[in-house]
Amino acid sequence: MRSTLFNVAFDCADAYELAQFWSKVVGHPLNADDFPGESTAAIALPTGLHLYFAEVSEPKTQKNRVHLCLQPESTRDAEVERLLAVGATVAADRRNADGTGWVVFLDPEGNEFCVLRGAGERAAREAVSCDRAAH
Repeated sequence: MRSTLFNVAFDCADAYELAQFWSKVVGHPLNADDFPGESTAAIALPTGLHLYFAEVSEPKTQKNRVHLCLQPESTRDAEVERLLAVGATVAADRRNADGTGWVVFLDPEGNEFCVLRGAGERAAREAVSCDRAAH
């Protein structure tokens, strides 16, 4: 027997507003039955995973013990700029001069998440490493 991951849940002060932010991040809409003022909201992703937002009365007081790591379709640096434009805040920039690394962000309610290098960037770096090893 096993379990399948169904959703990632976010405790938050405003479920609809935080879901709107994450909708812009992942490029998928909120569920059709979610409206402002409701205490929950969700985003169904094509993978079958859901992002679920539920209002709670207590504020966030500590660093998250679990966070999301995003791999962009474009480059990491282009995604960093896009996320800043939709309202994310950089918490820590862990990019390295050699192109490796990631950026830690905060969403509008202070939840941490990271942006990694895109798949194309990873593949290009691995190809360079293979070429160097062959010489």
